[in-house]
Amino acid sequence: MSSSNLSYRMPAEWEPHEATWISWPKDPVTFPDQVLQKVEKIYLDMMAALHEKEKVHLLVNDEKTEAKVQKLLDEAGVKRNIFIHKIKTVDVWFRDYGPIFVKNYSNNKIKMTKWIFNAWGGKYEELMHDNSVVDHMIALLNGMDVARPGIILEGGSIDVNGKGTLLTTEQCLLNGNRNKQLSKEQIENYLKENLGVSNILWLKEGIVGDDTDGHVDDIARFVGPKTVLCATEHNKSDENHAALQKNFELLTIMKDQDGNPLEVKELPMPGEVNSPYGRLPASYANFYIGNGAVLLPVFNHKNDDVAINLLKESFPTRKIVPIYCEPLVWGSGAIHCVTQQQPL
Repeated sequence: MSSSNLSYRMPAEWEPHEATWISWPKDPVTFPDQVLQKVEKIYLDMMAALHEKEKVHLLVNDEKTEAKVQKLLDEAGVKRNIFIHKIKTVDVWFRDYGPIFVKNYSNNKIKMTKWIFNAWGGKYEELMHDNSVVDHMIALLNGMDVARPGIILEGGSIDVNGKGTLLTTEQCLLNGNRNKQLSKEQIENYLKENLGVSNILWLKEGIVGDDTDGHVDDIARFVGPKTVLCATEHNKSDENHAALQKNFELLTIMKDQDGNPLEVKELPMPGEVNSPYGRLPASYANFYIGNGAVLLPVFNHKNDDVAINLLKESFPTRKIVPIYCEPLVWGSGAIHCVTQQQPL
């Protein structure tokens, strides 16, 4: 861990992007035939919303897929700012296996941090290949500098306000299936030195059906330097009620990097969303903040409108784009899980 990393920090997601990175869906285990085509449509909707104000880098496995995607984009009228690269990936969860970009604000230099991806605590052996994706991206990014902290971390397990505060969960980062050799303090030091944060806020547990062991991007998200949207479930018989209530209560007494209290707003849950395999980790908190648009997963639930309005209040200058995401969440993740921002 080099002290030179301290001049870099991870920007907030609402800061200007150079690009968004995604990987085309294809894993038949994650997305069986009955949902794959619907997931592909979700990807087209995402690219259509993002490409107007930033580049989109899309990874595909082969030329056949590239031709198919190009045809779909042409038919959808998405004509610019989409760059397709042949880099093999097993699955779509770019937030977790891709780089976390950091920025040196004194010279505007961007660097990748490449953490170890072990498929959420070794749950899926076949997905371990995606740990190599960052190495294949270096040539695309003209040999951009890469920091390698050498510990396991997924991008969906953290969220930052861009001013020095990072939000995460004990369930994920302190899990014995990640970095059991490290203490909480040691893990904090890795985050501070490589992501340029000084203040780490620890929530407890994530939501039911989440196979990542409690990623924070399903439960609480910064929408401003001092403002957090926190998922809550008021139905006391719902399995998510107690854990989300505990996280909400913790946030209301937490402070930012300057010792100021956070403004915490409740973001309701979309009720129970199921597949034949059980309850899915459906949450409005898995939105993605693009340069000109905020992509919001919705689920044909009465709370969809509440979530849309909360994001309109948070991002009045951006277009809020609701995207029906039940097919995507069959894979146990949504829009934020499959995207990664590259700062400008």
